[in-house]
Amino acid sequence: MKESRELLEKLGYPSTDLTELPTSTKTFPDGAQYRIELPSTEGPAALRETLKEIDRYGLTIHRISQGSGIMLLTDEEIKEMCELTAERGMELSLFVGPRGTWDISAGPLTSAGKTQGLRHEGADQLVYAMEDLKRGARLGLRGALVADEGLLMLTKEMKKKGQLPEDFVVKVSVQMGSANPVSIKLMQDLGADTYNVPTALTLPKLAAIRQAIDIPIDLYVEVPDNFGGFLRYYEIPEMIRVLAPVYIKFGLRNHPDVYPSGKQWEATNISLVKERVHRASLGVQMIERYYPDAKTSKLGAEGLGVPRISSSTLAK
Repeated sequence: MKESRELLEKLGYPSTDLTELPTSTKTFPDGAQYRIELPSTEGPAALRETLKEIDRYGLTIHRISQGSGIMLLTDEEIKEMCELTAERGMELSLFVGPRGTWDISAGPLTSAGKTQGLRHEGADQLVYAMEDLKRGARLGLRGALVADEGLLMLTKEMKKKGQLPEDFVVKVSVQMGSANPVSIKLMQDLGADTYNVPTALTLPKLAAIRQAIDIPIDLYVEVPDNFGGFLRYYEIPEMIRVLAPVYIKFGLRNHPDVYPSGKQWEATNISLVKERVHRASLGVQMIERYYPDAKTSKLGAEGLGVPRISSSTLAK
């Protein structure tokens, strides 16, 4: 093993998982160690209820994300979600719409083909995803989730060509699946602005990943059932200390699979977002209790993909 570990070190990677859990000296651009994300906020109605609950608990939530996709929202719905988050200085991140499990291929749904995940099959699906991103950006969106390495690289090229704004935050979904320092560094090099790591990685494994990358890590502390259903609340303070800059992300266990969402799930979605905010309040109390000196960002901080709402956007 010595030769293999030496090669990793020569290439600039950690050669072992870091059981000593070193304190990360990396931060967000504003010097903060952590930010908070609420996922699965499916549409304007769910977002409005989320914001009401955030205000009721007096929380600072930095990022709202969604899984059903840009293509299943009307222009008016996207603009409303952009307006609601922009006025608070919150990031809004919407998934690209067309992806592997929604296409006619059965491959990603088979026991052996699940490794395909949400990747795009063929050139046309890549084009559709690129169109989703451009449409969102035209409507003011400045953040989206991707789950395909090819699309990730294309977002980098689209920014160079002016087809996406340079400040557009590309968040790599947990469904991408890369789980070690080398593979996640590749995602950073391809254009990832933040990376959602797999949910079951131990702190030593995560610490090794942090050594290899500079971009923020997104990490579920409560995990939907189809990703394991873990509840890692007592680990939050150490997650912040070791993994900064990190997005602490509150999913829900016992959460039905509502993707793709719509009116048929609206009452359920509203119940889910209310409980998700409650879970976030529990997490914040953990931080206040066990790591009160941890630094968080103010809303509107540098690096957040806050929507850009202009009069021309509102008029469209």
